[in-house]
Amino acid sequence: MPHPRRRIRRVLTALAAAGAGLVLSCATPAGAADSAPAAAPAAGTWSVQPSTEHGPDERPFFRYALAPGARRLDYVAVTNSGDTPLTVDLYAQDAFTTAAGGFDLLAAGRPPADVGSWIRLKQTRVTVPARSRSDVPFELSVPDNASPGDHSGGVVASVAAPGRDAAGNQVLLDRRVGTRVYLRVDGPLRPALGTGGLSTRVHTAPDPFGGGLTVTYTVRNTGNIRLGARPELTVRGPWGLTTEHRRLDPLPELLPGASLTRTVRVDGVTQAFRLDVDLAVHPMPVPGGPTETGPVAHARTAVRAVPWVAVGASALLLALVVTLVVYRRRRRRPTDEPTPPEHERAEELAGAPASGA
Repeated sequence: MPHPRRRIRRVLTALAAAGAGLVLSCATPAGAADSAPAAAPAAGTWSVQPSTEHGPDERPFFRYALAPGARRLDYVAVTNSGDTPLTVDLYAQDAFTTAAGGFDLLAAGRPPADVGSWIRLKQTRVTVPARSRSDVPFELSVPDNASPGDHSGGVVASVAAPGRDAAGNQVLLDRRVGTRVYLRVDGPLRPALGTGGLSTRVHTAPDPFGGGLTVTYTVRNTGNIRLGARPELTVRGPWGLTTEHRRLDPLPELLPGASLTRTVRVDGVTQAFRLDVDLAVHPMPVPGGPTETGPVAHARTAVRAVPWVAVGASALLLALVVTLVVYRRRRRRPTDEPTPPEHERAEELAGAPASGA
């Protein structure tokens, strides 16, 4: 009869094997096995790109420059590279800048309010045969009251299928593949960046010249065109005795109205009791944008940077010097009674009786 511990180990091993098989069956792509449950195909099995009525062209994405009230007819190609027919939901949506600085589109459930609402697709659900392509026409209609500047969005082909999230809950997975839409509406262009939320935190070090700063700042696109940004940081000590200038990593494309918050660590900063921090953000043009990028945006703050190690060492050294000086002065003082002055000694001799009287 097997030992109870061995029996428990066998049961646990069987349960682990069953759990591993369940995970693998859930993660199996569609079409890999006949017994696998229906799931969305891998996102790499279909693609979306600008096209014409005769097929895709060389455009990497849609880019337009139109006046208010203008209309434009175009095509988007949905290509199925899989071995089975594919049905996708096709729609247009507005774009936004993510917290990490990426380009993304709003979720399908959110109604578009900008360029995504100006695009009308002829088909919103398309079934593409295996190893085939479908060119779907659409019309872009710019409203008469459209604001001048850049409007960004995209055309998306999505496939929704049931699945499970990280917690094991059953959800509807929406896998999306899309292409960007950049529209510039005629009118005055106003490139501008704004800064805010500048804060600093000091990191002291034994070396007064080896301190550090953690700097957090926010850059916002306050203009009406897409812009990049190149931030630079200048740290000055009192009366300009110390100055450190650092170029920070450039920021990605910022859509109008978008903002990015960054936190960076700057080392090798002199701890000069008080530091004036100046953040200068230089606007940078993006591909297809104007060369005029607007003025440099600034944000300033001040922070205390006391080199406590150096201050403590200096105080200790000063106390040692003072103690040594006091000690030497005390040693120079005579221990016997003081000798009377010369005139007192002369009076004592004069008043003394003569010897032998």
